[in-house]
Amino acid sequence: MKEDIKKAVEVLQNGGVILYPTDTIWGLGCDATNKNAVSKIYKIKQRNEEKSMLVLLNNLNNIYSYVDIVPEIAIDIAELSEKPVTLIYPGAKNLAENLIAPDGSIGIRITKEEFTYQLLQKFRKPIVSTSANIAGDKTAANFSEISEKIKSQVDYIVKYRQEDKTPKASSSIIKVGTGNEITVIRK
Repeated sequence: MKEDIKKAVEVLQNGGVILYPTDTIWGLGCDATNKNAVSKIYKIKQRNEEKSMLVLLNNLNNIYSYVDIVPEIAIDIAELSEKPVTLIYPGAKNLAENLIAPDGSIGIRITKEEFTYQLLQKFRKPIVSTSANIAGDKTAANFSEISEKIKSQVDYIVKYRQEDKTPKASSSIIKVGTGNEITVIRK
């Protein structure tokens, strides 16, 4: 795992795209502060840039660096959730502008999974996490289901957990408002 993290960090620092296991499904990732790297993921996924993508962090305290206001309810949900949950926050900042939704929001998930936690620790910036599929295609439940078209377009494929056939699911998505209102987008 250490060698994978070292190589992945090097690729991320150079504006590349990685294919990596997350706390949910396998994802495409890049430096969430690098506009050109984010554009590469949109191109690989053939996804409209109006549809924002989420970012991973490994520490709840880091959220304050990337959103203007963190509603109290968001902290409670992030701390208490037993399964991975992506929270959509208003007022995104310090991220690539093509990553931020047209309404100024950004989805952020705090990972506790070992690989992504250590990757984020070494990289020291948020990483984009979006499903490793062409927009509109079925989401791959494990590495073996990821298309060769996706694999051939990334700069580095992490070896860790490639043999794991355990089906994984996407995270829940909850939008939080500045007045502590919540909207469940995906259970």
